[in-house]
Amino acid sequence: MTRKQYLKKKRKSTSRRRGWLVPLIIVLVGLLCAGIGVFAWWILRNRPAPEDTVRNYFSLLSEKKYDEMYALLSDSSKDSISEEDFISRNQNIYEGIEASDIQITLPEEDSGSSKATETVTYSTSMDTSAGAVTFDNQMTLEKNSDGEYRVNWDSTLIFPSLQDDYKVRVETQTAQRGSIYDRNGTALATQGTVSEVGLVPGKMNASPEADIARIAELLGMNAEDITTSLNASYVQDDTFVPLKQISKSDTETEAQLLEIPGILINDAEARVYPLGAAAGHLTGYVQSVTAEDLEEKQGQGYHANSVIGKAGLELAYEEQLRAVDGSTIVIVDAEGNTVETLASQEAQNGQDVHVTIDASLQQTAYEQFAADPGTAAAMNPKTGEVLALVSTPGYDPNEFIMGMSDERWNELSTAADTPLNNRFQSTWVPGSTFKAITAAIGVESGGINPDENLGYVGLSWQKDASWGNYYVTTLTDYGDQVNLENALVYSDNIYFARAALNIGAETMISKFKAMGFNEEIPFEMSLKSSTYDDDDNIDSDIQLADTGYGQGQLLVNPVHLLSMYSMFVNDGNMIRPTLAYQDGYTGQFWKEQVISSAAVETVKNDLIQVIENPSGTGASAKIDGVTMLGKTGTAELKESQDDTNGIERGWFICETTDDIATPIAVTGMVEDVKDKGGSSYVTEKVRNIAADYLGQ
Repeated sequence: MTRKQYLKKKRKSTSRRRGWLVPLIIVLVGLLCAGIGVFAWWILRNRPAPEDTVRNYFSLLSEKKYDEMYALLSDSSKDSISEEDFISRNQNIYEGIEASDIQITLPEEDSGSSKATETVTYSTSMDTSAGAVTFDNQMTLEKNSDGEYRVNWDSTLIFPSLQDDYKVRVETQTAQRGSIYDRNGTALATQGTVSEVGLVPGKMNASPEADIARIAELLGMNAEDITTSLNASYVQDDTFVPLKQISKSDTETEAQLLEIPGILINDAEARVYPLGAAAGHLTGYVQSVTAEDLEEKQGQGYHANSVIGKAGLELAYEEQLRAVDGSTIVIVDAEGNTVETLASQEAQNGQDVHVTIDASLQQTAYEQFAADPGTAAAMNPKTGEVLALVSTPGYDPNEFIMGMSDERWNELSTAADTPLNNRFQSTWVPGSTFKAITAAIGVESGGINPDENLGYVGLSWQKDASWGNYYVTTLTDYGDQVNLENALVYSDNIYFARAALNIGAETMISKFKAMGFNEEIPFEMSLKSSTYDDDDNIDSDIQLADTGYGQGQLLVNPVHLLSMYSMFVNDGNMIRPTLAYQDGYTGQFWKEQVISSAAVETVKNDLIQVIENPSGTGASAKIDGVTMLGKTGTAELKESQDDTNGIERGWFICETTDDIATPIAVTGMVEDVKDKGGSSYVTEKVRNIAADYLGQ
């Protein structure tokens, strides 16, 4: 190749490279520009927007993080208000009005502003003690040295018309809690007058130590607590320092207190429980709401000064009884003049409640059982209206209202006889009272032929040698006529153990479930469900046999037991128990046709003989001129069959069978009747309750 040819070729090659290089450079420059644009867009997109600060501020407010809110303030705002004052101002206002569910609404799109100062308009809504509050507001923000928006704060950010020297005031109108009355209009829980005991320091002896000790003794208080109250910063010589409330009927204590210089006793309104301990577990009591209550009941009108039912009827009927205090939230100026009313809610008195309880019968039932740990319940078996519910020992709910010392609380909560334990809400081994239920199941299913003589087998029995050393025992040798009537009259454990095996576990369990076992009892107060086994099964013949006469793993609630017995006077239907009093109420069935009418009629007649037969275990319960059915029961709680130190729970249940104006069924249980005469100890008590109601 000549030099001329070489140079010509080189020129062509260079020209071709320039042809593709120029477009490449253009593309690269384009990509660079695009990248710079994207980067710039990303920077602009991700720079803090003023709306972000607004959202963050109110998010922290909802979480009550006032210190972190303060951190979002501009430097100029921090110069005008200290962190302590900022926290105090916001906390006192927002929590004072019980603000909750604080929400803000901003424009759909952020402003995209990059100005040094920006104003954001938004809408605010919140719930308060006086109802919902809504308003429009605006927040001014300024950039700091880091390019972040910070809040220019003053009090108008809380409410638009709130100036820094204005205050927010909550005005409360007290509402009255509803009363609880028995079926006859007798008050069980109501507003009443008590005596409020206090001291006027200027009228006390110069050396009051001995007087304070005496006051503490009379009021069941701690002397140190009294001294602390007298030394409070607000106390002046003429200040009335309240100590404790006592009953108006406690005239003896009042007279002794008035002998002490400085004592002053005023009338005060308070919740009172006229029956005291006789109905303590029934009525329950009210107390001031706790922080947990306020959190659980948020938005339902409760506030720091509210009271709430804590047990018994007070708890069961809380929704009807509770009072909702009226509340008005206003902004006032420095002179106390109202600038704006933010929200207002009228006071709502609670509703009165009338229950089926008979106060007189409740008192009688308590007096019968007061000497022993136990329970009693009475019911109209035709309507299901519960007439009395007693748990002993009881507690006086007035003590909770008038102020209970730590010592007294410890005494109640640690007492061996557990007076705070509500026994009618619990379940218990029913013992021989359950034989009537086994009898009804057996007669209907064919597992029991009421006329069949099973034959005398002695006072101890076992199915076969597979039971080892375990025997079912009974107490009475009543002869060789071992039929259903005699088995009930003499309470023969062996008869009902044999009957249960003949009925079979499957049938027994099926009928238990039909009667409401393992099921919530439909009742206004919470009652523990009855159960026949801890794993929903009857696992062995021994357990089945024991179940037949009310032992094994059976646990029955007393109110449920009354409902089951009601089938003997309701053609095999179980009445639904109720506490809600209604004029002319005729009752409602909980379980229908649980047992056939023919089967319950047979068992009913035999249960009548338990009382009518002079040899019957319930003969001492007979009331002249009244026909009743009944059944005694002794439930043994032993470590083993040879245990002689076990507890014996005594039971009796009776029920009128005649078509009378005042039908009644009563059951009672004493936790340990050993060395007290067994179930006969309880029989007399239950009989007296029924007789009182029947006017006998």
